[in-house]
Amino acid sequence: MTFDDIHFLIIGATKSATTWLQRSLQADPVVSMPDPELHYFSREFARGDDWYLAQFPLNDGERVVGEKSNSYLERPEAADRIARKVPNAKLVVQLRNPVERAYSDYCMMYRRGEVGSDIERYLDPTLSHDTRLIGAGLYYRQLQIYFDRFPDERILVTLYETVGACPKEQLARVRNFLGLSDDGSDHLLRGKVKDKTVPMLSPAMRRLFRPLKPVVAPLRETTSFRRLHAAFAKEIHYPPLPNALRQRLIDHYEPDVDMLGRLLRRDLSHWLRGSLEMPGSDGERRAETSETATAQNRKLPQGFN
Repeated sequence: MTFDDIHFLIIGATKSATTWLQRSLQADPVVSMPDPELHYFSREFARGDDWYLAQFPLNDGERVVGEKSNSYLERPEAADRIARKVPNAKLVVQLRNPVERAYSDYCMMYRRGEVGSDIERYLDPTLSHDTRLIGAGLYYRQLQIYFDRFPDERILVTLYETVGACPKEQLARVRNFLGLSDDGSDHLLRGKVKDKTVPMLSPAMRRLFRPLKPVVAPLRETTSFRRLHAAFAKEIHYPPLPNALRQRLIDHYEPDVDMLGRLLRRDLSHWLRGSLEMPGSDGERRAETSETATAQNRKLPQGFN
């Protein structure tokens, strides 16, 4: 296994159904991807090339090899490392309304017990400096780094909204970009990979038992553990996103969304209307149909810099 064997990377964004995309690709025996996110070019670069390459299944040369690590989009140093190590790889980016992405990420961290119920503390852009919850949605500045280092035809940008509205078309678009032979409908993953309505331990209990996590990890698949978990698990009720806070987030992201739309030559104004995402809206379908987002001719035109 060498870097030349790696055909593609799914680089983000977080909470944008990239795991759905990974699982749908992995269902095809022609595609070879490691299960965990390796985060090599971002967080784990010190482990070295040998460690990274050893994480991939043995390849007979006939399969399309790739990996998914959402941190690659968020960490600017990852772009330089990827350009140096796998300059011929294709890059897949799946983006989500940044306001909804931030709230979804907050909900995930809330159910894990990593953040509290004071949502203003974590999501108010005038108060929070959390680069994950707030900064991860500044897609223009993240993507421009990649467009500066890779040919346009090697970057595919798709939108989260289309996963819910037209999943078959979304997967087919990615497969076509990767050079796979069909639309992949036989391998399409139905439904959500992660469902936040599934009963879980409360955030308070997760914080309480966090020190015991390494101890109980080997027991997670046992019948006794599952019964005990079921006895205490319940559906999590998440703090709602107040309209005033939503508007502050919209105002915060508006300049970046405007520049991103110009970069991608796509109308993203529906992200800034202050309403919940509208998967499958006519405007979004037209944008996805008319513009395949293969990053063709995406350099900013004169006067847009």
